Amino acid sequence: MTDHILVLGAGYAGLGAAKRAARRLPRARVTLVNASGLFVERVRLHQLAAGQRLPELPLTGLLQGTGIDLVVARVTGIDLATRTVTLDGPPHRIGYDMLVYALGSAAELDAVPGVREHAHTLATADEAARLRRRLAESREVTVVGGGLTGIEAATEFASTRPDLRVSLLSGGPIGPGLSVRARGHLHRAFSRMGIAVREHAPVAKVGEAGLLLEDGQEIAGETVVWAAGFRVPDLAAAAGLATDEEGRMIVDDTLRSVSHPDVLGIGDAAAPGRGGRPARMACQTGLPMGLYAGEAAADLLAGRTPRRARYRYVWQNISLGRHDGVTQFTRADDSPLDAVLTGRASAAFKEAITRGTVWVMRHPVPIPG
Repeated sequence: MTDHILVLGAGYAGLGAAKRAARRLPRARVTLVNASGLFVERVRLHQLAAGQRLPELPLTGLLQGTGIDLVVARVTGIDLATRTVTLDGPPHRIGYDMLVYALGSAAELDAVPGVREHAHTLATADEAARLRRRLAESREVTVVGGGLTGIEAATEFASTRPDLRVSLLSGGPIGPGLSVRARGHLHRAFSRMGIAVREHAPVAKVGEAGLLLEDGQEIAGETVVWAAGFRVPDLAAAAGLATDEEGRMIVDDTLRSVSHPDVLGIGDAAAPGRGGRPARMACQTGLPMGLYAGEAAADLLAGRTPRRARYRYVWQNISLGRHDGVTQFTRADDSPLDAVLTGRASAAFKEAITRGTVWVMRHPVPIPG
């Protein structure tokens, strides 16, 4: 009987895992399940929301010649006892011998009252498209969140739409984890673009007409973009897999679930055991994790001992519109170095990396031994 490797999620991690598994163990059947038939460059969703046209990347094209079966459906449940996954569309149920869980993360909509009802988010292509339609008829936008998503969204909107009044609010400092030099460049860019910035201003509630801050101040907001947190699906916890308090699957150093060794967890929805820090949300970590997991799934079915997954941080790339950016070089543990690349050179560097990542998704390269 042919071994079956089932991969859930076709982001950077999941697509990389499926293609590596198929290449590593050609005799196995590999199935990739995704809610959409398109590969979404999540790192470009702020561009889509700003009204830019992005090329479509059908998964059928990225999988051409691999022998991988693609199923477009949403995962609704996992039965670990019978090794079966249920879907909301045909074939409705799929069995597996090895499962790779790569369902990623979504916007956190319930941490603050009113976000779900009144704010726009940027975690999926559909959300970005809805925001694009909203911005087309807006005169002002307030972006909440001082991380990379919030920074890139605010600056993309401001550079694309000079007529749009853009504000950026953060509950803490903007650009946490960046060096002093990098943060300085961010704030100079905000000033140049006319972005109104407010740090250390946590939001207590989002209403139809604006925001209520925790200090009681009310801020008018025609369009609110919530970029202040992400959550993972509850499927892993509901299935009985060992998860942390955020619902991320706890995995060992080979990316196997610590409670169910026939399941591997990668990307945003996985967390290392023994108190390790979850990987930063980035294709820089998601893709290597996917390649390691694909090899691990194939090796386990072939009776081989999987390698320990090793990946390191090198930089954080932040776009500030199409012609400016900040590249913060980091140590392997993601702490910032003094080395920073800014301006057009940084923007060109990020664009090259983003395009190169898509090339890797078409032609997965070997990972270090």
